[in-house]
Amino acid sequence: MTRGMSDLFVKICGLRTARDVDTCVEAGADAVGFVFATSARTIDAATARRLAERVPAHILTVGVFRGQPLDEVRRLTQESGVRAVQLHGDEGPEYYEALRSQGRTLIRATAATEVPARLGELGEDLLLLDAPDPGSGKPWNWASPEFAAPTGRWMLAGGLHPGNVRRAADVTGAWGVDVSSGVESERGVKSTELIRSFITAARH
Repeated sequence: MTRGMSDLFVKICGLRTARDVDTCVEAGADAVGFVFATSARTIDAATARRLAERVPAHILTVGVFRGQPLDEVRRLTQESGVRAVQLHGDEGPEYYEALRSQGRTLIRATAATEVPARLGELGEDLLLLDAPDPGSGKPWNWASPEFAAPTGRWMLAGGLHPGNVRRAADVTGAWGVDVSSGVESERGVKSTELIRSFITAARH
């Protein structure tokens, strides 16, 4: 599914400060992510709520989880007020069904394999294809001729940065892109300049 350059959906993940959020909003991000899974970028629900309240309604706020109990996911989603949930583990369809009842947009993140993932298999609204080690910033071979892109609304992630994001989107035909470590000056610390550069590069 090919999109025009200016239409590429851009998500910046792992935000922890008001400066990071404001930069994403000003630069034109379509979605911002707050990590509740164990990570160098983890924040608590109260912090995520304060940050999410800075985000205009047209930008999607996303809570990111990995292998956490359903009750914990539901609680943190409610307490933070995020409007979307991104699941990175082996969560089954019961997670998606329960979270859909809360009216959230649902994102399923999975590692890219030779067998293309299918959007909607577990009831998700968006699909995210990531590297085998999500959040590491390590690239994977999305340019391989063996890579079979899914159809529909799917995002490419894993090893993206301002220098390769446009080519990655062109090669794969991704509907959107997602980045975290590729816009950091050091692990867990976002760079204002890299956030802006990434969004500009993705769209031009």
